This record gives sequence, structure tokens and C-alpha cells, in this order.
Amino acid sequence: MAFRGRKGPFSFTYVFASFFGAAMIAGAFAYYNYKFSQYKFIDFKETILYTKSRIFEPEAKRYVVVVYSSHMGNIDRQLRALAKKQRVLAIDLYQKRRDGESGILYLTAGTNTLLKIIHRFHIREVPSYFMIEKQNDEGLYKQDSKIYLLEVQ
Repeated sequence: MAFRGRKGPFSFTYVFASFFGAAMIAGAFAYYNYKFSQYKFIDFKETILYTKSRIFEPEAKRYVVVVYSSHMGNIDRQLRALAKKQRVLAIDLYQKRRDGESGILYLTAGTNTLLKIIHRFHIREVPSYFMIEKQNDEGLYKQDSKIYLLEVQ
């Protein structure tokens, strides 16, 4: 009778297969988190923002979204510079309602809506800005850039 070696729960094949399986699961989890965390959406049918006198309804294909506080100082010059390239949605955390200017829409919202926007787009400092692009005619927009910090002077 030939000795075939031990085939039990601690064999090399069993340990290697367990390690390989765990690595595959961890890799799939990391890929899933990476792939779906890079796409953040804002649905303007669910996220209600206000101009000075009415509910905001998006019309343009692309916007620059600026999240700022009107208590931080004068941000108007930086907003005008951004508005030369793209239409700007300036969301004031202090909720001060202002009239829009050429290319700039000043928006406010309720506290819960503001917190959802900050959380969804991972805004850590203000004033910050990012671009969004229209995905469909229903008011769904997708984040199209990373978050940038706006320098205020």
C-alpha cells in the first residue's frame, strides 16, 4: 500500500484555494466601490433648489456647481470668472437669496437638501465647485469633474 499523504482540511490546496477565493471577493468588492463611487448624480426633480423668487428648473446641458457661504467674503469676482466658461449654479449655504446675474444663478435650499448635496458630493471645504452634465430630459445630471477648491481673495 502506497502512502498518499494527508488529505485533510489543512492541506496546501485547501489553504491556497481559500486565499484565492478571499482575494477574488476582496478584488470584486474594491472594484465595485471604485466603479460606482465615481458617478454621483443629482436629480433636480427630487432635489429642490430655489432662485430668489421661484423653483429652479435646469435648462442648460452643463453647469458649474459652486457651494459657498455668503458669510465668507466677496466671491463675486471668482463666480464671474467661472461664468465666462460655463453657466454657474451658486448654492449658498447661508441661504441668502440674491438676484441672478449674467451666467450665474444664485440658489438656496432647505437645510436637509443642502446636507444631502454636501454628503453626496463629499464637499469638505467651501467654496468648492464641480461640473455636472445633463443625462436625460427628466432633470438628472451627473458629476463630470472632481471637486475643486475655489480661491477667494
